[in-house]
Amino acid sequence: MSKSVTIFWFRRDLRLEDNAGLSHALAAGSPVLPIYIFDPLLLAKETPRRVDYVHRALSALDTALRGRGSSLHIFHGEPSSVFRKLAAQYEVRAIFCNREYEPRLEQRDQAVAALGFPFNAYRDHVIFDDIQKSDGTPYTVFTPYAARWQALLREADCLAYPTESENFHQTVLRQWITPEELGFYKTDICCEVSEPDPEMLRNYAGRRDFPALEGTSRLGVALRFGTISIRRCVALALIHSEAWLNELIWREFFMQIQRAFPSDRAFKLRYDFIPWRNDEAEFAAWCCGETGYPLVDAGMRELRETGYMHNRVRMVAASFLCKHLLIDWRWGEAHFARNLNDYDLAANNGNWQWASGSGCDAAPYFRIFNPETQAQKFDKDFTYIKQWVPEWGTAVYPAPIVAHRFARERALETYRKALEN
Repeated sequence: MSKSVTIFWFRRDLRLEDNAGLSHALAAGSPVLPIYIFDPLLLAKETPRRVDYVHRALSALDTALRGRGSSLHIFHGEPSSVFRKLAAQYEVRAIFCNREYEPRLEQRDQAVAALGFPFNAYRDHVIFDDIQKSDGTPYTVFTPYAARWQALLREADCLAYPTESENFHQTVLRQWITPEELGFYKTDICCEVSEPDPEMLRNYAGRRDFPALEGTSRLGVALRFGTISIRRCVALALIHSEAWLNELIWREFFMQIQRAFPSDRAFKLRYDFIPWRNDEAEFAAWCCGETGYPLVDAGMRELRETGYMHNRVRMVAASFLCKHLLIDWRWGEAHFARNLNDYDLAANNGNWQWASGSGCDAAPYFRIFNPETQAQKFDKDFTYIKQWVPEWGTAVYPAPIVAHRFARERALETYRKALEN
């Protein structure tokens, strides 16, 4: 008779510690068979750095599981097909996992649940995933949402989920897939996760906007793939940094907006009628970091070379694309999606709509960052700029692709006309 198991399906929760779905699976009775599935449909949109990060995190997971007499089984294929194959090898008592919130991933989970196995998905990636106003509608403005989020947190039990149980399927059979077998190459990305330093968090509000400083947590990719627990991050933020807690709340706000309004259209539909210029040569210059505005260029080059960009610089670069060049925010969103290590659909979409003015809780269209004054304010010694744009200040560096004053007036007029119609 085949072995009776409970399957735990790792997804955006690549850790053993404080893992909600894993904790419930271990308590369910049958030995837990831990698996991970590389879905070809998702891989088609991944980057080498993100796949390499996942692979390194999976290797660390496997090592930890071997310390408990088990191992991680990795598959490459359509999830429903993988579970059918597993059902031919084991008596599958149930499938446990943590919830995913992108529309296509929710559809994938519905297809797996339709196979007939008890399917149990838990909230783990966020603290709250369904905060509504008193009338039952979703919040679309951040400030009241954040106030409600914090009020609910005071009432909630956000203790870590225990996963110390040894109730794992005892096997060291290795079903492993390398990045090369998936069609990706190894990178220099690091997946070691350290808790943010308390001193950094205490200074976060005053230092986070300066890209040359070590003033941010750099945990975006860890939160994206769940190599650190959001509950642990919130606990640290409550102790050390209200400003960082606010950023964590923004992350959940954008996720809930995505679930309530799953569309690639502008949240404020009238912004879909802006006559974007969409100049391909100017877009290419922006992507390559050759706009003649050093703070924008530094950020775009940092993104290209590392997969990371400082948050203040992300805002400046995004505003520049939408307002100075009048290029559709979706072009920029797609470029970031192709390059960011910490790419997250909800946050990326939400932040780009914020920058363009078209989002639910956006900067008004007439707020246009001046990239020169932003550089003077947040990189006054040009440390960050010189790191990524070494030719800045020489004859080799290009002249500005567009004059700021002209671009500002053009953007204001273009937006005004489109929104008045």
